[in-house]
Amino acid sequence: MSKRDSVVLSSQEVEKQKDKILEIKHLLSDRKNKKAFIETYGCQQNVSDSEIIMGMLCEMGFKKTENKDEADIIIFNTCAVRENAELKVYGNLGALKHLKLKKPDLIIGVCGCMMQQEEVSKRIKSKYRHVDLVFGTHSLYSFPELLLRVIKSGSRVIDLLDTEGHIAEDFPVKRQEGPSAWVSVMYGCNNFCSYCIVPYVRGRERSRDKASIINEVKNLANEGYKEITLLGQNVNSYGKDLDEKIDFADLLNEVCKIDGIERIRFMTSHPKDISDKLIDTMAANKKICKQLHLPFQAGSNRILKLMNRVYTKEEYLEKIEKVKKKMPDITLTTDIIVGFPGETKEDFEHTIDVLEKVRYDTIFSFIYSKRGGTPAAVMEDPIPMEEKKENFDRLLDVQDKISYEKNKVLEGKVMKVLVEGMSKTDQSFMTGRTEGGKVVNFKCDKDMKGSFADVKITEAKTWSLMGEIIK
Repeated sequence: MSKRDSVVLSSQEVEKQKDKILEIKHLLSDRKNKKAFIETYGCQQNVSDSEIIMGMLCEMGFKKTENKDEADIIIFNTCAVRENAELKVYGNLGALKHLKLKKPDLIIGVCGCMMQQEEVSKRIKSKYRHVDLVFGTHSLYSFPELLLRVIKSGSRVIDLLDTEGHIAEDFPVKRQEGPSAWVSVMYGCNNFCSYCIVPYVRGRERSRDKASIINEVKNLANEGYKEITLLGQNVNSYGKDLDEKIDFADLLNEVCKIDGIERIRFMTSHPKDISDKLIDTMAANKKICKQLHLPFQAGSNRILKLMNRVYTKEEYLEKIEKVKKKMPDITLTTDIIVGFPGETKEDFEHTIDVLEKVRYDTIFSFIYSKRGGTPAAVMEDPIPMEEKKENFDRLLDVQDKISYEKNKVLEGKVMKVLVEGMSKTDQSFMTGRTEGGKVVNFKCDKDMKGSFADVKITEAKTWSLMGEIIK
């Protein structure tokens, strides 16, 4: 058996899990209006995983609900990247104890990245006795089998595989409503940034076969989806583990050939791996959105080395200049960690310098959160939290000004917007996104969800745009 055969889940195992789905459906056939609630924390990959779990549950006869109080099964899909996400999970799990007392047949499950950490699973086992099912990222495909064990035995089931992970194809998916869909092209990460827990909880890089990806995208086009986002912890590494000679730029070119899909996005890219070929491919294909999320994390070369990011500030800026030269109107976004162990004020000034040189449209920024089991967790850190918070606030002030200025120049322009539906904050407005991923809110006298609209931008805000539809 080749190494690839050990990575891709066998068709026999997939069919076995599908049989378990049907067995659960039959076992619970007398329980009408069964409802399932999933709460997802963390990245888009977790969102994609939750769509697979919900797809399985729907095949079992459950209906999706947004109200956990009426649910017959509740699943928390967890994130291990930041401490705040973990604390929310513990708080919400604790609150479910009373609901379980009122509804003894309620099944409560916890899955995802947090569960791949041994100390977390032990804590769940000892302190949250009302939790029925615990499984990690590598056990996602066996969810039907695990749930069936809970239903039949009435006792808790804990399944945490110690493996580099698998690729499981052909499972049902219940996607979020809207014109856009997530498509995972690879899983895991080989980079081992010193602050990051992802390689430990999601395993090494595993690329899906091109044919499977193309088939999924074609099906999405047939279902009426207009936009897809290709997902991976580091999409630039796609194809390195495949027998076929293919890289991420090649995959993008193939996806662009599929009729019906009008916009293609991808995330996340690692700066060390973004190639001239990928930049040229983005610039040449009209379907590929001129939007790039390229995390730089810190501006100081000293901190970047401690982070094991394997590039310098100067190399990062050089790549950004190449991108801007090929695509002058591109929307740029990034991730930034403030307060990495030992980051001084001088180090932080380099981060501000990158911000002002690149002028991102949006940033996703966080104060460093210690993750047990990573090299950074044991690094000496003499910098007080007060200083870290001051730097964080300054970062936001600088970026808010840049974001507003970049949006301000769009006033008066007509932009093509893919309409996602009604605005969550004001039901009299519809909301959608530009090619660059900017949120646009506008009034409309009919439901245009899922279609494209030409919208004239009338007012710029820091994080969104207001507009009026062009008849």
